[in-house]
Amino acid sequence: MQVTLQSIQDAARSIAGAVMQTPCLPAPKLSQLTGADIRVKYENLQVTNAFKERGALVKLLTLSEDERARGVIAMSAGNHAQAVAYHARRLGIPATIVMPEPTPFVKVAATRSYGAQVVLAGEMLADAQAEAERRAEEHGLVWVHPYDDPAIICGQGTIALEMLEAQPDLDCLVVPIGGGGLIAGMATAAKALKPDIEIVGVEPELYPSMLAALRGEQATCGGATLAEGIAVKNVGVLTQKIARDTVDDILLVSEDAIEQAVNAYLTRQKTMAEGAGAAGLAAVLTTPERFAGRRVGLVMCGGNIDPRLLSSIMVRALAREGRMLAIRIATQDRPGVLGEISSLVGTLGGNILEVSHHRLFLNVPAKGTTLDVTMETHDRAHADRIIAALEEHGHKVKPLDLGESRL
Repeated sequence: MQVTLQSIQDAARSIAGAVMQTPCLPAPKLSQLTGADIRVKYENLQVTNAFKERGALVKLLTLSEDERARGVIAMSAGNHAQAVAYHARRLGIPATIVMPEPTPFVKVAATRSYGAQVVLAGEMLADAQAEAERRAEEHGLVWVHPYDDPAIICGQGTIALEMLEAQPDLDCLVVPIGGGGLIAGMATAAKALKPDIEIVGVEPELYPSMLAALRGEQATCGGATLAEGIAVKNVGVLTQKIARDTVDDILLVSEDAIEQAVNAYLTRQKTMAEGAGAAGLAAVLTTPERFAGRRVGLVMCGGNIDPRLLSSIMVRALAREGRMLAIRIATQDRPGVLGEISSLVGTLGGNILEVSHHRLFLNVPAKGTTLDVTMETHDRAHADRIIAALEEHGHKVKPLDLGESRL
């Protein structure tokens, strides 16, 4: 199979009815936030909550009866794993999935729930790939690569067909890059249909693999990233070749930007994005001047985020906005002081969530105490008014990180 517009269109016909044609809709709140005219492709609405179903199914449909009987093996940090497991079960094909040991439990559990045998191996995708290749050779399993395979690339390219059908006036597509399968397929289709459209890839700062590869440099990769789904050290050979011919630019985004993008999808669009799925929005938030006034298509390519991590992101966002305030109050240790502080905060409209006393800190006078108070506030200005009022009443106040308030 060659990666062409025709082969991508054939792929679209082959998966019709088995993979959802997800909506691509205007996002006025994100447009207001960024200054661009944002349209979002909601691939988190797939059965496995990510775009990977497209390529996985196209690949599985190309297998012979003998290959189906032997079974397939794949390596993945989660979304490709779930996609292969889900569609392999639908088609009656035995599936083994090798995942890195740090893969979020929610993705491991979901993959097992689709009936695949899950093997955890190594710290990174490269480690999992080595184990998958070993098992494929040992047991005669068919290798289903997550990105460097023409069938996989063609399947992912069907997203661009749907986006340009729904929003033909798009000026730019902003696409997350891991191994490169998604952007290679989308760029091939989009450039064939609309040659002047700009294709912008996005990678985490910690894993600039495709950018380095296209520059002929050795990438320096490593570290814990919120976008573990695109934390890839080695991009594909075929995907790199296609990207070199079709991708106009690649932007790097920080962990803070990815975190803010996840929160923006949740609070403004009321939809769940994992770190990799939010990388495109992170790029627009990081360089709004680059996209201002343009019609920008974002691929929200996955929503499989650990609920505990999502909760932490939300609380951290509230703290950044001043809507969650943690303070340490040094005051006299006397009856009624806590009531006075509570009454003052309540009168000013704050809502106390948590209070803890510290009497044994050595930097506190013997007749003194410190109170760590966590409260909800309206915004940063409201939080500043509460702090000022406490200080006017003789209390020494030190703002804290939310983590500090629990020490």
